[in-house]
Amino acid sequence: MPHSTVTDPVAPSSPTEEDSVLPDAPPHAVDEVKEEREEADENEQEDGDTIREAPKADVKLEDIFNDDDEDDDEFSSSGAATAKVESSPPAAPLQLAPAAKYTDPEVMLAFYQRLFPFRYLFQWLNHSMKPSNDFGHREFAFTLQNDAYLRYQSFPTGDLLRKDILRLNPSRFEIGPVYTANPRDRKTLRKSTAFRPIAKELVFDIDLTDYDEIRTCCDKANICHKCWSFVTMAIKVVDAALREDFGFEHIMWVYSGRRGAHAWISDKRARNMDDQKRKALAGYLELIKGGAQSGKRVNVKRPLHPHLARSLDILKDHFQRDILEDQDPWAEPQKAERLLQLLPDKALNDALRKKWDTAPGRSSTSKWADIDALAKSGASKTLDGKALLDAKQDIVLEYTYPRLDVEVSKKQIHLLKSPFVIHPKTGRVCVPIDTRRLAKFDPLGVPTVTELLGEIDEYDGRDLREEGEGKKAQDYEKTSLKPYVDYFRSYVAGLLKDEKGVKREREDDDAMEF
Repeated sequence: MPHSTVTDPVAPSSPTEEDSVLPDAPPHAVDEVKEEREEADENEQEDGDTIREAPKADVKLEDIFNDDDEDDDEFSSSGAATAKVESSPPAAPLQLAPAAKYTDPEVMLAFYQRLFPFRYLFQWLNHSMKPSNDFGHREFAFTLQNDAYLRYQSFPTGDLLRKDILRLNPSRFEIGPVYTANPRDRKTLRKSTAFRPIAKELVFDIDLTDYDEIRTCCDKANICHKCWSFVTMAIKVVDAALREDFGFEHIMWVYSGRRGAHAWISDKRARNMDDQKRKALAGYLELIKGGAQSGKRVNVKRPLHPHLARSLDILKDHFQRDILEDQDPWAEPQKAERLLQLLPDKALNDALRKKWDTAPGRSSTSKWADIDALAKSGASKTLDGKALLDAKQDIVLEYTYPRLDVEVSKKQIHLLKSPFVIHPKTGRVCVPIDTRRLAKFDPLGVPTVTELLGEIDEYDGRDLREEGEGKKAQDYEKTSLKPYVDYFRSYVAGLLKDEKGVKREREDDDAMEF
């Protein structure tokens, strides 16, 4: 169903200076745009559609400062669902799963009321316990249940964001940059240049559809454990580069909810990077270029850059197990011909082709071993051993190196889906990925929203029967979402600790000035 177009009564009828200085970011998170383009009846909103802005929320003094509370009891228990949100209904036994669909508005509302970690989201984007412009001037964008899309929403506190989400009950929402002014006030500014993005987490996007030419187990929006290994490889390589080559520490990987992952880098140095620096960093990590028919897709200089040498070291075991064994990419004759095109010696290629023609069904693992075996046998008198080694390294990189959508990373203005929202196609929560347990992360085992609500029902029923004593569990603690929220909480705590240190150093420097 196409997104509905909502008319803004104050939108200009022709391009203005503001439009030329600050073009609209893509209307939806990039991974969702790509996957919904595959289905003609669910195309994303076109650039020409007018975007509606919600009315400004009434702000009370107590709302602005209540996020300074050190109490972590943000998540409602079943007995007191939304004490801080005046307009929300009281929580009754859910009894929504398994019959309810995750797209049902009442399911989404129950999720936002009981499970979404608004407090930690606020702290993460605000970089402090006390409200600041890092959060207050941040853009949020909501996709409503009727497919209307609201851009340039902003909130002084996390609690006000929570109130508006409970009021609007969006199917998902996205996070944009911090601006020089409140995004809601952008049309009141005398000069359009006075409203511009000044900070945003550095982000990266990995999408398995970019691997369709080399993965053999699935295609398009489908994934399995075999092809998820491509995402695992990409996370290992990109995470190592960001930490070791650029010194970033606060890197959070988030499952997209369907077939990919996003990286959010929250170090202050990363947030303050301008578009030129973001483009340069994205270019540093980009290796796979060109389309499927573009011939050799990896051409790297020798000696290898230290980043690529490290990447090969990370990827070599994955190549043997996840590519040769699980994907078996050259099992079919036409795909084996693709492998031969990547090798540097015609005589060796002829010998390999002859061997494989006489042994149909030969596995990719065996074909890869045949390369060295025939090279050592003297099948080619003109073979350059170093050129063959270089070609084999390039092949390993082509089949294992991250395939990033670098356009997502290049501009501050890009919007990206918030962690912990519900993916509209799968019902799964977009949970953070603990890289310390990366190999154990199961995208198909991530809980769906209806499963989570069912777990609350089951826990509450058991709790009533047992009538246990002690502190009443928060709703997320009753579900399989708990380890993901706990990981997010720990990540945010580390970020806030470092931000306090940066602030203290700045204050000390100011105090020394005479």
